[in-house]
Amino acid sequence: MSTMSTATNQIDQLVSAIDEHATPACVGIDPVFSKLPEQLRSTAEVEAIETFSMGVLEAIQGTVPVIKPQSACFERYGSAGYAILEKVITRGRELGFVVILDAKRGDIGSSAQHYAEGAADMGAHFITVSPYMGPSTIEPFLDAGLGVFALARTSNPDSDAVQLNELADGRRVVHAISSMIATMGSTMTGKSGLSALGAVVGATKAADEMSVLRELMPTQMFLVPGVGAQGGTVDDVRPMCRPGVRSSGQLGVIVNASRSVLYPDSGGSDWQQNIREAAIDFADSLRSLAN
Repeated sequence: MSTMSTATNQIDQLVSAIDEHATPACVGIDPVFSKLPEQLRSTAEVEAIETFSMGVLEAIQGTVPVIKPQSACFERYGSAGYAILEKVITRGRELGFVVILDAKRGDIGSSAQHYAEGAADMGAHFITVSPYMGPSTIEPFLDAGLGVFALARTSNPDSDAVQLNELADGRRVVHAISSMIATMGSTMTGKSGLSALGAVVGATKAADEMSVLRELMPTQMFLVPGVGAQGGTVDDVRPMCRPGVRSSGQLGVIVNASRSVLYPDSGGSDWQQNIREAAIDFADSLRSLAN
């Protein structure tokens, strides 16, 4: 099997998992010590992060098809944090999740290759990448057999300062990046009809923007942050969906929630049950997208 076919297998596996669960829901694994349940904060910080992260996986098993560990939340603890991240990815795969490593790598050449091989060896199916140094920041990850989500239109408010700058030809920076993603991804289409190279598109931007990006990237899976704690809604996701499709997997979106699921304001004492209920509610809320 070539590495190229391995990368396309990742997108086909993602589409299949979304269809199996009938929801394009993804839960971000973003452990922050100060936000953990009180009973966990009585232990050492690194130990609490591991207990919480593994407990989240057990709690949400079967509720959503995808998890997205945020590498920064683990990297801050050095080698101990990396070890926990590896455990989270391994356990996530064992429980049947598709794993997106949210690392936002953005280097070129041999450096990108090192990052790519490291992520692949850890067991991630996908990785997030910053494309702003050009195609050579993306290619090594695809070559390593990973699916890739390249940053296109991010959910943070100050992204406008870069992404909406006008180019000499009248396009915006985000349009040039989106066209590059679509062109690169056109050779990486799986049996599902979607590309192994997708795009990160935030749910907190205007609907007319999203329609334009979908036209520019018709076969890309959009990884959509911003729903929940950042203020985005399910209705904000609708303009991103591929038109004329009937299955959840073919919608072309995977919608992430982190804080609203990990730290629900439910008041119950069983933190794992609270998280599970929040994940179920989030997954259910997205099922209407396929109707």
